[in-house]
This record gives sequence, C-alpha cells and structure tokens, in this order.
Amino acid sequence: MAQTQEKYDIVIVGAGPVGILLSLCMSRWGYKVKHIDNRPVPTATGRADGIQPRSTEILRNLGLKRQIMAYKPAKVYDVAFWDPLSGDQGIHRTGSWPSCPRFIDTRYPFTTLVHQGKIERVFLDEIQKAGTTVERPWTITGFKNDGLDETYPVEVQLKCLDTNVIETVRSKYLFSGEGARSFVRQQLGIQIHHKDPISYVWGVMDGVVRTNFPDIETKCTIHSDAGSIMVIPREDNMVRLYVQIASSSDPDFNPRKTATAEEVQETAKKILKPYWVEWDRVEWYSVYPIGQGISEKYTLDERVFMGGDACHTHSPKAGQGMNTAFHDALNMAWKLHAVESGLADRSILSTYETERKDIAETLLNFDAKYAALFSKRRPTAGEVGSASHATVASGNEEEDEFVKTFKSSCEFTSGYGVAYKPNVFNWDSSHPAKSSLFDVPGVRLTAGRAFTPSTVTRLADANFVHLEQEVPANGAFRIFIFAGKQEKTKKAITDLAANLEKERSFLSVYRRPDIADVSFFERHQPHSKLFTLCLVYAAQKNQVDMEAVPQILRDYHHHIYADDIPDVRVPNAKFAAHEKLGFDPEMGGVVVCRPDSHVACTVQLVEGSGTADALNAYFNAFSTKPLGQDQQQSRLVTELRPQDTEEDPYYYTFKVQCTSCRETHPNWVSFNRFEQYEIPGSRGEANFVWKCKLCQVSLFIFKRLALPAANKCDQKTHSASIVAGPNVYEADEKRKGRKVIEIDCRGLEFTDFKADGDWEAKGTESSTPFTAIDLSEGEWYDYDEKAGDEVAIKEITWEMCSRVGTEMVIRLKWGQTEYKGKLESIDSYMNVLLRDTEEFIDGKNTGTLGLVLIRCNNILWMGSADNVEMTDLGLR
Repeated sequence: MAQTQEKYDIVIVGAGPVGILLSLCMSRWGYKVKHIDNRPVPTATGRADGIQPRSTEILRNLGLKRQIMAYKPAKVYDVAFWDPLSGDQGIHRTGSWPSCPRFIDTRYPFTTLVHQGKIERVFLDEIQKAGTTVERPWTITGFKNDGLDETYPVEVQLKCLDTNVIETVRSKYLFSGEGARSFVRQQLGIQIHHKDPISYVWGVMDGVVRTNFPDIETKCTIHSDAGSIMVIPREDNMVRLYVQIASSSDPDFNPRKTATAEEVQETAKKILKPYWVEWDRVEWYSVYPIGQGISEKYTLDERVFMGGDACHTHSPKAGQGMNTAFHDALNMAWKLHAVESGLADRSILSTYETERKDIAETLLNFDAKYAALFSKRRPTAGEVGSASHATVASGNEEEDEFVKTFKSSCEFTSGYGVAYKPNVFNWDSSHPAKSSLFDVPGVRLTAGRAFTPSTVTRLADANFVHLEQEVPANGAFRIFIFAGKQEKTKKAITDLAANLEKERSFLSVYRRPDIADVSFFERHQPHSKLFTLCLVYAAQKNQVDMEAVPQILRDYHHHIYADDIPDVRVPNAKFAAHEKLGFDPEMGGVVVCRPDSHVACTVQLVEGSGTADALNAYFNAFSTKPLGQDQQQSRLVTELRPQDTEEDPYYYTFKVQCTSCRETHPNWVSFNRFEQYEIPGSRGEANFVWKCKLCQVSLFIFKRLALPAANKCDQKTHSASIVAGPNVYEADEKRKGRKVIEIDCRGLEFTDFKADGDWEAKGTESSTPFTAIDLSEGEWYDYDEKAGDEVAIKEITWEMCSRVGTEMVIRLKWGQTEYKGKLESIDSYMNVLLRDTEEFIDGKNTGTLGLVLIRCNNILWMGSADNVEMTDLGLR
C-alpha cells in the first residue's frame, strides 16, 4: 500500500534572508510550513551584514528589532570618501555625508551592521516559536506540478544529506530561497540575464584590526593609486573590508581569480597609506565573483516561486542583497496569505513577479551607477557639502549630476525608494475601482510607496506611539482614518461607520467566524482577521469625545488616537500627522495600506456612503466575494421592474432568430404582453406574429394558445408563450441574476434584449418611488431626498437563458404516467423531445428509456423538475 504523502501549505528551500522571513510570516499566520536548508548549521560568520533603514522598520513591525539590537551592532550614520593625493602621498578624506540624508523621512537614519548569522539566529528562534523547524541538512532533488491533487498540486522530493533518506511531500506552493545556484531555477529552465558585461572578483574579510586610520569606525569608500576598498564597521569591534581583486575590464581577467587572506591584507595596507593597519584576528574571509544578473522569470505557474539571490545578483557595494531579499519575502508572504485566507483571487499572485522584478531591475541599474559613482568619479569637497545639506523642503533643483545621483541613490539604498507601479493593489486612474473620491487632493502619499512615519497619542493609555508601527505585520490591510476635527467630521464618521456595518461591506463580508467570542482585549482584529482600522482625530487627547465615536470604531479602542504630537518636519503644524501627510484637519481622509505598509490608495472622507463605497470598490477589485453593491443591482434602490400595466404596457424589445433557417434577423422586434393577434391557421392568439423572410415561416408569441384535444394543427406554425413575469429585482439579491420574464418559445429564439421603455424602483430604506427610469444606456443616477444620498443603477447586463438542457417533468393524460428527462427540443407542433428519460407509473420508476418523443396531444402537464418529488400518489 502506498504511503500517504504529508501535505503542506508551502515548502521553502533555503534558510537565507528571503527564506527565513517568508517562513516566519507564514508560520505565524497559521500555515503549515516545510522548511529545509542544505547547510548542516546556520551561518556562523560572514555573509551579509547591512540592514538598511526601511528593513529596520520592517524588522520592528515583525517584532524582531529589539533582539537584533541586543547584539549591539554598529550603526553607520555617515559615509566618508577618501581619494589619492598627488605625488604618491597616499590618501586624504574628500568629505563625508549622511548615509540617510534628512530629506528621507525615517526613524532609523542609519545602516545597522551585524553579521548575517546573528540575524538568522533571531529569525530561527521566532520560527521555532511559531511551530516550524528548519530541517538540516536537507536538499531538494526534484519537484513537479502534476495537478493530481487540486489543493496540493506540487509534488516535492527531498533528501537528507546525512542519512540519504528520501521524502516526498505535496504542497500548495514551493519557494526557492536557495541563492544564486538555485536548483529550482535550473529545473524550471529559467535563465539569468546579465545586465552588465562587467563582472568583478571581490575579497571580503571580517576581523579585528589595529590602525591609525581615523575613519575605521565609519563606512568609507577609499580610492588610491593602489586600488579601492570599502570599509564597513561591525559589531564586537570588528571591521569588514571589501577589496576589489579583479574586474572583467582587466586585460588578464579571470572570474575564478582568487587571493589569500594575506594577499588581501597586503593590498589593503598599500591602499591605506600613509596610514598603517594590522590584524589581531581574521574571523571570516571569502573571495567571490559578482555579476549583475536578473532572472527572466520569478515563477512559471504561480505555484513555484523564487526570491532573493535566486532571482538577482549584484555587487556588495550598496549593501542591498539581504534587504532586497527581505522585501521579496514580505511581498510573497502577504499575497499568499491574501489568496489562502480567501480574500483575494489567485490571479493577484502574478503581481509578486511584476512588482519585485521591477524593483530588481531598478536595483541593477542603480548598482551600475553606484559602482561608477564610487569607483570611478571622485567627488569634490564642494559637491560633498552640497549633497549633505540637501533637503526636500529647500525646493532647489540642483543641476550637479553627482548631487542628483547621490540623493536618488540614498533614497534607494535606504529602502524608501521602493515604489511599486499601479496595479490591482496600487490605485491610479486606470484601476477597476472608479470613484471621484480616490486620490485626495493635496495628500503627500503615493500609492506603491511606504507609508510616512507619524507620531500620535494613543487614547487608550495616553502613550506616544509611532502610527506606522501600530499594526504589526500580521497579514492584514491597515486602514487609517484621519478623522480631522471631530465637530466637523462627526456625520461623515457616523456615515462611514454605518456603511461599514452593512452586510456587503468588506469588513462584514470577511467577518471573523468567531466574532462572538472575541475578547475585549483583542487589539488589532476585533471584526476581521484581514483588516485593522485606525482612527486619528485632529485634537488634543482630552478633547476627543469617545461617546461620539461609533461603536464599530470604538471596538478598535487600542487604535484611536489624538494628533497632538509636534513634528520637526512640520514645525508650524497644529495637527502634525494630518498636515505632514497633506490631510486638511477640517476634512480628514482615509489611507489604505497594504500588509507590507505600502500605500494602496487614499480616499476622501465625506458624508453619506461615498467613502465606504470607494473602499468597497477598491477591495472588490481583487476580492473573491462580492463587496458593496451588486453588479446588476442598484445602490440604495430595490424592487426594480418594468413599468408594465394594461393601461401603460411595456414593450419588450429583442433580436430574434428563426430556428428553421438559424438566421438572426437584423431588426429589433417589440411586443407587449397585453395585445393579442390571431394566429393564421389556428384557434389561438399571440402577442406577436412574425414571418421569417428568409424561410417564409410565420413566427409568433402566444398570449394564450388553445389546442384541439385530438386534431392536428392545420398549418405548421412556430410559437412561444410568456409564462411568467414581469418580476421585481430585490436589493438583497446580491450578484444574482433575477428572471424578469419567462418565455416558452417554439420555433424561435431570442438572442438579445434592449431595455427600451420606462422602469420603476423605490428607495431601499426610504421607500421613495422612482419612475420613468431609463436603462437604455446601461446606467441611471438620481438623488433620494428622504435618504439624503445619491442612488444609482449601473453595470447592468442582460442574459437570455434557454430551458434546453434542463430537467423537465411531463405528465400524460392517462395511466398516472410521468416522464422525467433533459429537454432536447420542442417543435412547431409542441411535440417534446427528452433525453436521459426516466419513466414513472404510479410514482414508481419503471426504467430508463433514453431519447423519447412525446406527442403534444398526449401531454396533460409539463414543467421544471426542480423541487418535484415522485411518490406513490404521483407528482408532488
């Protein structure tokens, strides 16, 4: 008997930066994770060491910053540049400037330097707490998306390198964080495209040194006639030296060129002259080639993904490898969570590649500029001073290319230059969600960029808090409601809350199933696991009237704030958070942030349902469940129907197809259900009589048709009868089509409907009657005076649904005989053809007959098989 394969939500291969952050998120968010690494132990020394400001912000949001800072890492605030003196006199400092200039709004204006092994240790401890263990030394030997299990379509073969034990598992997803030599990428046949033909061989050394070089505890880029070095201070009195050993531009370049630790030390001594340097110990040393490369694809089927160095390689000069990997992992994690939690359609997973590959392209382009900037061009002292004092607020447009490059480089290296392009998550005018309330005028937030830091007072405990950190990295969207002045926006907030409570709002549709048992002390997700609401008033903390806050917002009592903390970036602002972000304190506004803290959209705060409608429309663009209003249904109106009375009949307008010649006639035809015309050659009447010019067959629709019990029709005719309608469309029928009229057609088919004529409806809550509604253009707008709100009907579609193929039941005129089968056709004489037919006599199934033709003069009754039960007494 075949052994049952263990099933996982995700298999992660590789425990480097991208793998451990993805593993931590998925494990914490409740997923079953299989995580392997081919190394017997975690990184002991060396590898990546620089955490940029935006990454520090992410680590704090994950709750890891404190543990990493416990290692007492070096913090680099400035970068010093050294260049050669003339006449072989050695090197001198040409200047220094902040690594994170003031125009970048961050709480962490420094690079944190600690070796990768210690960072991994923090992650691995937290992964273990979340219930996942990184298994070592295991490797992947094969995988395939065979689709044999629809839920777990990926089969993965794994091997323990110690015991040679083979394990085969199934998974929803496979993720490669294996690094530049990714087995998964090779098996997928995905190539690395090298952006720059120049590649480098670098020597890197960590150790403790004694030296009289004055900037040994500062990040430095040093150029001399003997070569170039980058100096990186480290924890525990160590320093890292990057020494460029070879370049592909060298006449004798060999990408496999190597050098001993002693040779690198001798090169460093020559470069640092007239200063001296000696090594007390070398902790780690490596030589490796670097080329600028990017993977052609990050996934082929949106089941097997890659990230980190498996997708992009570049020089170590900017310290971007680990940081870019962190962003890859967080982007992947929250999107997988959005799909697997049921919030988002699977199609959104394509945005992982489009967003992260675009950033990798930017990184490689930047890396080329960065290498040229710091390896070739030597800045003057004047340029250094200009750059270090540059601020956004100055408004000056510096013409010097070095200054411009420096500014853009610093923003990118800090991590705050990451800007995702418009897509289903990042709103712009091309987004499926349409509303004039999107994109609040004057707001200085950009969809796709990180949310700007703000400091506010949390009313629950009067603590000063960092608003951007108030919602932890839990996979939820963050909705920041900047409520402005309470007395000005009270009705808008009340209306927003009322609309959030409606059954079809995003908050209600994705309501927690255990909401009745949620503790009062649930800080972040009292209503839904997928959204957290934050409410910020432009007021002093003692001036906020909590009784006036709607209950649905009061449930987020740990997320109600007063905007009363000054900010040096807006020194004259009374309400710094509002004004810094560009919100008018008189008006307020709403910011939706993605689970990775990047801005999704901004929405104006208005009275009525507009703000909630816009939010519903945004989330509806990728939601698996319908949000807000129906596709076919009106907003705030119900009982939609044609105005159709005998005194004022509605004319139903169709395109008609003759079933004899199968031609659809070009002209529209109209008829109402009250007028009747004699049918030639018959005793019945029809609403509509029509002769096909192509086959000279009379077609008509019957209001009533009387057939002789025993006589055949004198003339072949095609006919149809309206058997039901018109029906009303109720407001609570969410996204379901509603049958307006039912027509029993014989010899003809209707192919299209045109909503000519007047319709009527009434307000959902106000019962205000609306008449003479014109739907010919596919939408209608009006204003409900009683409700004080706009009403609309839009995005209407009409569908002609055929009964052919549906199950029907026919009772014969004698013998308690019934036939049940799928309708194949009804001909001009009302003879009915059923397939897959079952015969019932006195309610008992007597057998299956297959294809059966039932003559019209034998039929007593015919109808849908829905809800029909066969019993000993016949049909029920």
